[in-house]
Amino acid sequence: MDMNIASLIKRRLPETYDLHRQYVNPQFVRVLEVIGYNRNYCSAQGAKLIDEKGREVLDFLAGFGVFNIGRNHPVVARALQDMLHCSGPNLVQMDVGVISGLLAEALARIAPGDLDAVFFTNSGTEGVEGALKFARQATGKHKVVYCKRAFHGLTLGALSVNGNEEFRTRNEPLLPGCIQVPFNDLEALKAALSGRDVAAFIAEPIQGKGVFVPDDAYFPGVRRLCDKYGALFIADEVQTGFGRTGRMFAINHWDVVPDLMVVSKALSGGYIPLGAIITRRAIHSKVFDCMDRCFAHSNTFGQNDLAMAAGLATLHVIEEEKLIERSARMGAYLMSGLNELAGRYELLHQIRGKGLMIGMQFGAPESLALRTGWKLLHKMNEELFCQMITIPLLEKHHVLTQVAGHGLDTVKILPPLVIDTADADRFLEAMDTVLKDAHKFPGSAWTTVTKLGLRTAKTA
Repeated sequence: MDMNIASLIKRRLPETYDLHRQYVNPQFVRVLEVIGYNRNYCSAQGAKLIDEKGREVLDFLAGFGVFNIGRNHPVVARALQDMLHCSGPNLVQMDVGVISGLLAEALARIAPGDLDAVFFTNSGTEGVEGALKFARQATGKHKVVYCKRAFHGLTLGALSVNGNEEFRTRNEPLLPGCIQVPFNDLEALKAALSGRDVAAFIAEPIQGKGVFVPDDAYFPGVRRLCDKYGALFIADEVQTGFGRTGRMFAINHWDVVPDLMVVSKALSGGYIPLGAIITRRAIHSKVFDCMDRCFAHSNTFGQNDLAMAAGLATLHVIEEEKLIERSARMGAYLMSGLNELAGRYELLHQIRGKGLMIGMQFGAPESLALRTGWKLLHKMNEELFCQMITIPLLEKHHVLTQVAGHGLDTVKILPPLVIDTADADRFLEAMDTVLKDAHKFPGSAWTTVTKLGLRTAKTA
């Protein structure tokens, strides 16, 4: 039987949402249909998606930060094809492969400071799970400190250090000994660590939920406190890594070296699930401390050849195309444009971020009419307002964005690092139009989102 994937996809594409409704996640299908995101995308390249109607969509979501080098990059595609044609001895398990050694070497070369021991994973959340285990085993302690609004994944251990109640609910009891502190609060962290019984403090250098950027003194202070009280510092760079913030890793902005660093998302160029824990050899050696413990932590697919090839090719692209510098440059361009809009539109209060990880914070306006609309909408549903921005961006301007988190009134953009000024200008022009419509109350934008709230309430 001839298995032609391209033909199969083309033939069954019209059934996409029915298939997911029946076999995968019907509630997610409902969400996409309610907010008008239920498009069938047929192809993609760089920062653009093409849907079944031939419409070009500017992708400012990038798979939640997976596609730093853009979608379907030919260099990574060629590396994968070459690896397939090698007919190599993949996943022998009772061996070590050269290509995983090469990728580990490359990661150690770009990691901060003396982080030179690498453990490969299949995802960010798996990396967090492993880092928590490494910290507990290396220190002999079990407590972990994490931040409010932190997002580190949704498996049980990662969820135990997740600072968002909407994800934690229905899952208690979680791991014991996990202590929450506010982000960007050194005094609270000091109090949590002062008992000297904490294995690790885990944090995102820039929080993904809301795009919260710490004060410049925060992470240097974190490093000093962890050293003083004998706790390890785990930097979760799953979303912020590989040029996203205008540096190779976001923690580089503060010249701080963590004890363990978790990476994933953009590492494979979006082709293959891939992640890694990068740590000091001294910490790694406390986990894998004898031959009997050579499998003290392991997985089946972590070092698969396709993922390793994709990782090497992706790092090559980031360097060759100078995407870190491009991220810093284009991020500054977008931030400047968005700050100009914030100066003209009273609903847009603040622009936060670094590089191409940017949050647009909305808030209560001063004018009476708009303030009335704001209060009514938030009384109906605290999650609704940002849909007034994201829905028309996609529906009318074909720009894909996301709401940054529950109850935050923040819209987030994570464009691929390959965008140019034409892409940025297209986004800024779309935002200008959407904001202009949102500042007309009563008006069609407010009516549309109010109807959305009523529809959601009826179908809940």
